[in-house]
Amino acid sequence: MVTIREVKPEEKKLIDEIVTIHLNTFTGFFLTFMGRGFLRQMYQSYCDHDESGLLVAEEDGNALGFLAFSSNFSGLYKFMIKTRLIQFGWYSIGAFFRRPSAFMHIISAFLKPGEAKREEKYVELSSIGVDPNVKSKGIGSKLIDALKDKVDFKKYAYINLETDAVDNEGAIHFYEKNGFVRERMFETDEGRKMYEYKFVGEKK
Repeated sequence: MVTIREVKPEEKKLIDEIVTIHLNTFTGFFLTFMGRGFLRQMYQSYCDHDESGLLVAEEDGNALGFLAFSSNFSGLYKFMIKTRLIQFGWYSIGAFFRRPSAFMHIISAFLKPGEAKREEKYVELSSIGVDPNVKSKGIGSKLIDALKDKVDFKKYAYINLETDAVDNEGAIHFYEKNGFVRERMFETDEGRKMYEYKFVGEKK
């Protein structure tokens, strides 16, 4: 039976399993290029930050999928810089030497949350991944349902996410099937076309 729960900061081995799922799921993506060490620091930060979290889907003690979220995305990135600047810097240097153009991508990634401040409070679904070997079990939908149950929609206006607009039909269908509504298309500084989606829940 698949169960969903929040990862505790001290569960280092589980966080490493989540990093492995990320690497296997997001092949060719920028964060994957940054490497295991960078991702480990990033997902540990979601667990450590008071207004963020990391959900895991488990079966028989094995991690099958994860979802990272934050109700203060800008604050999360400031927290990362404040608490893990040396570690992120070290792994970023390695990425820079492998691909010098990555440097500006790293800078823009850390500046983006500060630029995205909004009037209303909302929850950012920043990353979701499922082990490619078990993708037919509906684990992604279970993770999203768990996040919807966790969010107090009297306090937060909506759940927000961004996903690629090009060659990404599977993910687009998945989000729309789970009740997310497309708000807009935009283009990043690197020329990457993105969709922004929102889910507005019931104010119980």
